[in-house]
Amino acid sequence: MDRDSVERPVALPPEIDAVRAVLRELDAPWAVAGGWAIDLALGRVTRAHGDVDVAVFREDQQALRAALPGWDFAAVVGGRMTPWERGARLEPPVHEVHARSPTGAPPFGLELLLNERDGADWVYRRDPAVRLPLARAIRPGPGGVRVLAPEVVLLYKSKVPRPADEADFLTALPLLDREARTWLRAALLRARPDHPWAAALAPRA
Repeated sequence: MDRDSVERPVALPPEIDAVRAVLRELDAPWAVAGGWAIDLALGRVTRAHGDVDVAVFREDQQALRAALPGWDFAAVVGGRMTPWERGARLEPPVHEVHARSPTGAPPFGLELLLNERDGADWVYRRDPAVRLPLARAIRPGPGGVRVLAPEVVLLYKSKVPRPADEADFLTALPLLDREARTWLRAALLRARPDHPWAAALAPRA
């Protein structure tokens, strides 16, 4: 066999590799979300990232805690960081959790986003009518790390886009196939008929 044809492990950015290491004991699906998900899907880093967002399903929140013993957890409740007591279940609309490492080793902290599902469908927390099969919502990424689909990431970013979100939208456009563009445009129009991203996703004449 030609040595050049042998499959080699994909090198992950150190930030993502550190997250993969600390979540190795999590016996539940998880995926990189946010801007990092777009960069991993693209195969290159396009901008600086302040942190790594990780998506987990709400039903797996206790498995998440068990996988990170000794970590400090706080949930964002009403816009404020509130200690997440062990054994307490986080219910909607609470969806954002911050975890702080007890060792001081990277990653120093994680931003964990509780996602919703219904059977074999991922469900958008802001509008349960917006759904996507799990096989499309969570995709294989480099190094065996799963990523949230670009169209799902952009839908979350669309509510009040910051400059980084606008940049991520332009970066992710080439990653969207026709089905993804159609789905994302329909989801955007349900929430805001005049959303500026919808025009960029319109079918070409």
